[in-house]
Formats: sequence, C-alpha cells, structure tokens
Amino acid sequence: MACTLTAGRPERCKEFVGGIKSIYFIPYGTMTAITYDTGTAGEEDQILTITGVSTLFKYDLKGANSFEQTLTSSRENGTTFAEQTLTFTVKGQDVKTTKELKLLAWGRPHVVIRTNANTFYLAGLEHGMDVTTGVISNGTAMGDLNGYTFTMVGMEAIPANNLSVASPFTDALLAPGVFTAATINLGTTI
Repeated sequence: MACTLTAGRPERCKEFVGGIKSIYFIPYGTMTAITYDTGTAGEEDQILTITGVSTLFKYDLKGANSFEQTLTSSRENGTTFAEQTLTFTVKGQDVKTTKELKLLAWGRPHVVIRTNANTFYLAGLEHGMDVTTGVISNGTAMGDLNGYTFTMVGMEAIPANNLSVASPFTDALLAPGVFTAATINLGTTI
C-alpha cells in the first residue's frame, strides 16, 4: 500500500450543507458482495453495488443529528483506524419504537447515512455499528424532547465508504415506498 499523497485539493466554494436526512439499518452480515468503482481514478473506495440485502429499515430524521469520523494513527504501533460516530434523535415515544430501539441496541447493524446534501455513506462496513448510549427522555418542560437519542459507534480500518449516487442501490434508497432494486424493501414501519 502506497503511503504517499496522489493529489492536492483547492479551497472549495461555500456550496455545502450539513446534517442528516435519513438513516437505513441493514441487518449485520446480510451483504454478500460489494462492487467498488475501479474505473474512476481517485474513487476506488466508492461503492457501486451491494448485493444480498433483502430488507433494511429507514428512519427519517430532522434536526440535530450527526455523523462524524475520527481517524487515529499511532506511529509507535504502526496502526490507523477510523472511529465512526452516529448520533440521532427520534421524536415521540411509543411501545413499538422502544422495542425496535432495544433490538437495535442488542445488534450491530451496518448503517447507510443519507446527508442533507444527498451524499450516502456506509458505516460499519466490516464490523457493524454498536449502540453505546440510548437515552429515552420525557423532558422537564412542555417544550422539551419526548423521544429517544441514540449514539452508535463503529471501528473500521478506513473511513465510511461513499455510495455512488448513480448506483442501483442508492436509486432504490431514493425511491418512495417499496425499493425497486434487488428486492430491497423498507421493512415494516413503526
């Protein structure tokens, strides 16, 4: 593996937006094959297709939700890894959502993150993502949150891969209702 840089990067225009639009939970271990973009120089880590996934579960988000990645390198140990942290809030409590979030805490799904800029990332590619904290809050005042705030963390060898916006998989994620590619559907709605 080459350790030298291959390109520079100019200062970009102020055209970007932050935040997360939705997240999709893929049951751990159901991805059977991943195809990477090998034809575009500089985009070899971008995922074109994912096969084997028959069900994933979409959570629409709005407000203060975040996905951050921290790269940590150790000269002494010769290691580098990426810590992927997803924090999201689901508004309103009910029995079914409490049950689903309990199951989420017990598992370690792969997670697709769709940003407000319509960029897709696949977090927990190899090892999945674990819930580290889950807060069920009723608030104190009338205007406080009644809902759930969860933090999930994944440890991977590389940062989360981008999913190609032109792939059949992301086309399916953008489709309303039932997914059209590879028999992927939204699963049951809470």
